[in-house]
Amino acid sequence: MTLVTLGVGDLDRAIAFYSRLGWMPHPTSVEGEVAFFDLGGMVLALWDRQKLAADSGVPDGGGWGGVTLAHNVRDSGEVDAIVDSAVAAGATLARAGAATPWGGYSGVFVDPDGHPWEIAVNPGWPLDEDGRPQL
Repeated sequence: MTLVTLGVGDLDRAIAFYSRLGWMPHPTSVEGEVAFFDLGGMVLALWDRQKLAADSGVPDGGGWGGVTLAHNVRDSGEVDAIVDSAVAAGATLARAGAATPWGGYSGVFVDPDGHPWEIAVNPGWPLDEDGRPQL
């Protein structure tokens, strides 16, 4: 996977939220239309939710779409710090960092458009020096 596009209700609000997390829109973004964030080998795009639904050929019921995004880190302190930063930036805390039944540690925040993000340490997927999981 090289690109994930999130449908958003207010592009400026979404850009401001992700910028507060430390991600800056890429210069190829189109002001007022779409924002791109370079995540080191993967791109996150923010686009109008209705336009994304129409382009994808799916109805938009406005609710959760059955997808949770995830970011793996090396230790539980990173999980807590990232979740805390997201909440301070305007996210909603869905689940505080805690031990998991699968032997890891994770927490979940929900961005202002309702997209859940799990931040996790997974001992079964060690990260290489570039932060990529090794399955």
